[in-house]
Amino acid sequence: MSENRPFVLTLAGMDPSGGAGILADIKTFEQHKVYGLSVNTADTLQTEQSFLEMHWADMDFVLRSLTNLFEVYEIKAMKIGIVPSLEYLQKVLNTVRSTSESVKIVWDPVLRSSTGFNFVTSDNVQFLERILEKTDLITPNYNELDALSNKHTYEEKIAFLSQKCPLLLKGGHHPKQKGTDFLYTSQQEIVLKPAIHDPVEKHGSGCVLAASIVSHLALGDELVASCRKAKNYVENFLTSNSSLLGYHHV
Repeated sequence: MSENRPFVLTLAGMDPSGGAGILADIKTFEQHKVYGLSVNTADTLQTEQSFLEMHWADMDFVLRSLTNLFEVYEIKAMKIGIVPSLEYLQKVLNTVRSTSESVKIVWDPVLRSSTGFNFVTSDNVQFLERILEKTDLITPNYNELDALSNKHTYEEKIAFLSQKCPLLLKGGHHPKQKGTDFLYTSQQEIVLKPAIHDPVEKHGSGCVLAASIVSHLALGDELVASCRKAKNYVENFLTSNSSLLGYHHV
């Protein structure tokens, strides 16, 4: 058992480059002094430069893995990354919530890779609503926000999603305020401005942000504080070197 460290879990894909997915999450967890567990949803053939191929893990095996981990460990928070469909995600959430109502769940909706592979379609609004009701935070960027809602404007998309679940809209793809994140809840909007300018782009920065938020939630921080601290961690990650693969440090 991990003495004095809360257990956290990542359910995500395996990126052999270590920049994104499970490996990036585990690196982030370790820096935050939480104990990371993992369940693999997919094996990918990729580097930080290219995405070539992927093979999905068997759903039944994934669900049994989740049940086993939640029966053995008191998991405080978990991150959900790449999944093949909303139906798949709903089964994951049903399995998790059947064993733990208290675990904090952050969904980082990896809807397509940077090279255009589609992973999730969100045509079924009812599926999405049920998913959001079981989730504590969703962390899309602007491209993923478009894919999550068929509403016409950004304001309508944000209102639709944030009424069901807190929404952290990542600013890396913002056309005018690059790097500024917005945290929306059903009651308020909080602006998280960047402390750095012209950061070097990093493969997997969205994964790292969500994993950092999960870590802080597990350590007892409230949602707003967790998002602020995670943003600071990611900015250190972005400025760690000049390559697409960032270094992790406190």
